[in-house]
Amino acid sequence: MAIKMDGLALAKKLKEQAREEAAQLRRRPGLAVIIVGDNPASRVYVNSKRKDCEECDYYSEEYALPETSSQQELLELIGELNRREDIDGILVQLPLPRGFCEEEVLLAIDPGKDVDCFHPYNVGKLTIGQPVFQPCTPGGVMELLKEYHIDPAGKRCVVLGRSNIVGKPMAMLLLHAHGTVTVCHSRTPDMKEIAATADILVSAVGQVGLVTGDMVKEGAVVIDVAMNRNAEGKLCGDVVVEEVEPKASYLTPVPGGVGPMTRAMLMLNTLTAAKNHLKYLK
Repeated sequence: MAIKMDGLALAKKLKEQAREEAAQLRRRPGLAVIIVGDNPASRVYVNSKRKDCEECDYYSEEYALPETSSQQELLELIGELNRREDIDGILVQLPLPRGFCEEEVLLAIDPGKDVDCFHPYNVGKLTIGQPVFQPCTPGGVMELLKEYHIDPAGKRCVVLGRSNIVGKPMAMLLLHAHGTVTVCHSRTPDMKEIAATADILVSAVGQVGLVTGDMVKEGAVVIDVAMNRNAEGKLCGDVVVEEVEPKASYLTPVPGGVGPMTRAMLMLNTLTAAKNHLKYLK
C-alpha cells in the first residue's frame, strides 16, 4: 500500500523556513499579484497567495483589473511594478480573459521578478541547468521527492503531459537530477505501456481516471499533479486511487499533495528574488 506524500506538511515547513530567512533581510520580500476579470477559480488562487504572503510575513499587493481593461493598461501596470524597488516578484494570474495576449504579457515581466518562471529567459536558464527560479509546480514535486528520499538518478521517469507550465519543465528537472525521462502526450500511441515502465510516474494531464492500475508497475512512485472535478463534483487528480494505491510505493493525494507545494515554491522564489535584488541594491 502506497505511502501518501504529505504536501501540506512539507509546504508548511518550507514556508516557515522562508519566513525565518526573510526576517534576516533588511526589508520584507514584496510580491505583486495581478488578476484581470472575475474568474472565480482565479480569485480563489489569488486569495490563497495573499494568505501565503501573510504566513511568510512578506509584503504583498493585489491589483484587480476589470475585464474591460486593455492590454496596454496591463502592460503599463507591469512596467510600473518592474521599476518598483520594493516589489521583488510579479505574478499575473492566468488564464487572462479573451482578447489579451498572454505571451506579450509574460514577456513584459522583468525576468528577475518572474517568480512563476514563465519568461523565456528563465525557461532558457532552466533548460541549460542554470535556473534563477524553480518552476513552481515541478519544483514542488522535486522537493517532495527530496523529502521522501526518492532520488531520480538512474531511474526511469515518465511524465504524462507536455504543457509549458508543468510537463516540459518537470521533464527538465528530472533530467537535471539524472533521471532517464520520457514525455508522453496526446499523440503518444503506446502511453499505457510506457507509463508501466516508470519508476517515477508524473501525471499532469487533467483527465479524470487517466492513470489506471495497469499503467503503474509494482513499487512505482506516482505523482498526481492534476486538479480535476469528477462527475460528483469532488476534487480529484488523474489517478484512479483505488487501483493505483495498492501497487505504488508512494502516491501524492489530491488535494493535499502537489497543490500546497506549488504555493510554497512561489514563496521560496519570491525570497530568492528579494535576496538577488537586495544584493544588487547594496
